[in-house]
Amino acid sequence: MKYVGTLLIALLMLAPKSHAQDKSDEENSSLIQFSGLVMTSDSLMTIPYVNIFSKTSRRGSFSDLNGYFNFVAEKGDTIMFTCIGYKSSYYVIPDSLTSNRYSMVKLMTSDTVYLDEAVVRALPLRDMFDYVFVHAEIPDDDMERARKNMERQRMKEAREEMRPDGAESGKYYLAREAEKYYYAGQVPPNNLLNPFAWAQFFEAWKRGDFKVKKNPDKNNKD
Repeated sequence: MKYVGTLLIALLMLAPKSHAQDKSDEENSSLIQFSGLVMTSDSLMTIPYVNIFSKTSRRGSFSDLNGYFNFVAEKGDTIMFTCIGYKSSYYVIPDSLTSNRYSMVKLMTSDTVYLDEAVVRALPLRDMFDYVFVHAEIPDDDMERARKNMERQRMKEAREEMRPDGAESGKYYLAREAEKYYYAGQVPPNNLLNPFAWAQFFEAWKRGDFKVKKNPDKNNKD
């Protein structure tokens, strides 16, 4: 009876472990090694850097320079293939696979974009062309508009009058504290012997950046 009781206790202790092991094996059985090759549907050329993502398990990868991909997926996953210049497509991995490996060749179709028709007509006379060319009102491009809106003097005045807000002051304080802890226990760098810093100092001196500017409003009050 003593040995029977010991055997029953041992079986009761092994039962939960066996159940957990079976559950783990069942979950692992749904995982597969999903690999394949992504190619164009018209010329059968490999497509690199295709984004491959599983909408079910939220796992994914991308194809290499040769169009090859390889990652862990699950049976029944919905795989999405996306790439710039190609139409997005989906593929569902069969849930009735008996092997833990699955390979495929994915064909993607080019995404053609059609632009509006542009008709170019010539002027009948050379004089008309000269007149239109001289009197044409050509709008400023983006760079010219940006240059007009960001004049150095206006930006400088705005920078001098603008005070930092709480977020900017907090970032400045944290940066100074991080710099202090970074150089803790050692001598921080000194630009006293830095030739590039001296060159910038002399250039600023020549420009007159250190001159004290008079306030015209204060003179008028006096």
